[in-house]
Amino acid sequence: MNQDLADSIPMRIDEVTFRQIYLLHWEKVFAVCYNNIRESEPAKGMVQDIFKSLWERKDELEITVSVERYLLRAAKLKVFEYLRNTRSRAEHIESAFQNYCHSTNCTENEVLYNNLKSQVECLVDTLPCQCRNVFRMSREEGLTNREIASRLLISERAVEYHITRALSTLKANLTEYLP
Repeated sequence: MNQDLADSIPMRIDEVTFRQIYLLHWEKVFAVCYNNIRESEPAKGMVQDIFKSLWERKDELEITVSVERYLLRAAKLKVFEYLRNTRSRAEHIESAFQNYCHSTNCTENEVLYNNLKSQVECLVDTLPCQCRNVFRMSREEGLTNREIASRLLISERAVEYHITRALSTLKANLTEYLP
């Protein structure tokens, strides 16, 4: 059967087909994600989300274009969503900080804020790899514990443990900033 013709026929996805699709296309999907955001961990998470969604919707999903085209389109949409959410979060933080500066002594507070931010970044960098990843996904990407658990293939309880551990480390090392 001609491959182009086979790609245009609506298909149902079983476990074997899914495995073949994954092995054949995951690198291309990852490349689209990584080349657009230049961050490995979020790109891996996007690939995982795309294939997870494909599997979860396998019974009702009918792909009428080539599987590769479908997956690459999904990757582009995932990248757009990530960039939109990241930009929106950054704009919100910047706006809140600007509003704060207008109502207080901005120079001193900005220096203190930058110093604290730098210390927090250094402390987060010293955390064990999994703990650091979980903390960043929670605090920087704004993901829920369930989303983090799904992306990293760990339990929600493990996510809670890592976040608690990270916060304890930060609290223990930032006592000068606590009231």
